[in-house]
Amino acid sequence: MRHSLVLVLIFAILLLTAYFLMPRSTQAKPILVKSSAFKEGGVVPQKFTCDGADVNPLLEIRDAPDGTQSLALVMDDPDATRGETWYHWLVWNIDPKTQYIDEDTVPFGAVQGTGSGGKAKYMGPCPPRGNSPHRYRFNVYALDASLDIPAGSDKAALTSAMSGHVLAQGVLIGLYGRK
Repeated sequence: MRHSLVLVLIFAILLLTAYFLMPRSTQAKPILVKSSAFKEGGVVPQKFTCDGADVNPLLEIRDAPDGTQSLALVMDDPDATRGETWYHWLVWNIDPKTQYIDEDTVPFGAVQGTGSGGKAKYMGPCPPRGNSPHRYRFNVYALDASLDIPAGSDKAALTSAMSGHVLAQGVLIGLYGRK
């Protein structure tokens, strides 16, 4: 019995020593994502929707952590009426030095995937008429790798490729409803 107690104490001491000597991983500061077109939680202007020119708004991206090799962007609508998130825009392998995605552009060298509407391009907010305004999230991910998936890949392929490579993320949310 005494031998078992000694072993338990030694094991506990080793665990505590390892715990206190291990480097602490710090939660990465979120990536800042904003737009001059609308404020966080504000209304997405009609120009950037299916009711307007249907072009992406200017996005500003800041604070990607050291070690970022590429960025990925996923614009989605978690309030889609069929109960499944609707993917409006998938872009990856964005240069990590990118601080602005200009209006109506895809960053040079970036790759676009196929969203829920079956197109590999920006598809702006377009909720059913009469619904409450939907939330549109511009999610930006800092990755420790470039992704080796083909253009036109869907959200499942993108999620799988990003798995284990996300260093930090940030989000900008805009609202849009149609009368």
